[in-house]
Amino acid sequence: MSEQSGPFSESDSTEAMYSPLLTVVITVLDEVRNIPAVCAELEAALSALPETEILFVDDGSTDGTAEALSSVRSAAPHPAMRELRILRHDRRCGKSAALRTGIAAAKGRWIATMDGDGQDDPAEIPSLLALALETKGREPLVVGTRPRRSDTWSRRFATRFANGLRQQILNDRCPDTGAPMKLFLREDFLRLPQFEGLHRFLPALLGAYGVPLLCRPVHHRSRLYGQSKYTNFGRAVVGIRDLLGVMWLRNRTRLPGSVREC
Repeated sequence: MSEQSGPFSESDSTEAMYSPLLTVVITVLDEVRNIPAVCAELEAALSALPETEILFVDDGSTDGTAEALSSVRSAAPHPAMRELRILRHDRRCGKSAALRTGIAAAKGRWIATMDGDGQDDPAEIPSLLALALETKGREPLVVGTRPRRSDTWSRRFATRFANGLRQQILNDRCPDTGAPMKLFLREDFLRLPQFEGLHRFLPALLGAYGVPLLCRPVHHRSRLYGQSKYTNFGRAVVGIRDLLGVMWLRNRTRLPGSVREC
């Protein structure tokens, strides 16, 4: 087991002897050139985390992404990276499906998500986890919001418009609900119905199940190599349809305030 440091208690370390406290789930699609740098940053972040599992889900890549991950695993000096898990879809299913594949297979109680294109900094994960563990009462959803996005003007505009529309309709109190960096309980995510686009609506959907929301600004960077797999127009069309579906799901969610056995 790696030496514990930072805000994590010795009891966390004891629990981690049996299973990791945290699983970091990274979904990738044709990111072969970005894999070495992303994995190097993940390895550097592990020193500030309790025992952590790293899990990549390859959503049907055709460029050698899975092979690049296998190479990293073979050569990694850190035990967690030598035990890196790689799950592969036989075809492209979408980011939400890839996230569910990874989260369902994860061994950690807590899940941290990030993208594999180099725009997210794994060094932010320890502070997101510490914020969650310090929260009194119900375990939260923590969203790493991007106040300064390192993207093209058109993508920034599209994101601001989409976030504004979602807040107006869903009132989810999250300024950046589509942010890739999130942290939450595995069991909370697996209670949600699966549909493509789910990952963009976690604040609203988990909020309907009583999960409190915490937002923390994180550093956002330019993509290292390649380009986004989504167009602004395509995201807008799908996003409007998904927004209507989430409105229906949330309105139809009925949960008791408490349950007791008599």
